[in-house]
Amino acid sequence: MVVLSHFNQPIVCRAANHHRAAKMNVEHEVTLLIEEIRRLGSKNADGKISVKFGVLFNDDQCANLFEALVGTLKAAKRKKIIAFEGELLLQGVHDNVDVILLQD
Repeated sequence: MVVLSHFNQPIVCRAANHHRAAKMNVEHEVTLLIEEIRRLGSKNADGKISVKFGVLFNDDQCANLFEALVGTLKAAKRKKIIAFEGELLLQGVHDNVDVILLQD
């Protein structure tokens, strides 16, 4: 985003650039999440790939890939890429909750 100063000189809005970079990072992490669900999951009765949250959370590769797995899951759910029961998944409490990949 470019804003003009009082002297009609362009000023680059750092917040807009940061927002754009963060959005690209979230999209990248969602793509990685899809790959990890495919790697760790299996087909459920509906033919969709599903994995338990605890399996994702405790996997070493996922731990190294995702800075904030729960945030990435929420972003993917908001985009209707995955589904899971509830609003938020917490380690231990929700280890047996299925994370279902809606897009294949």
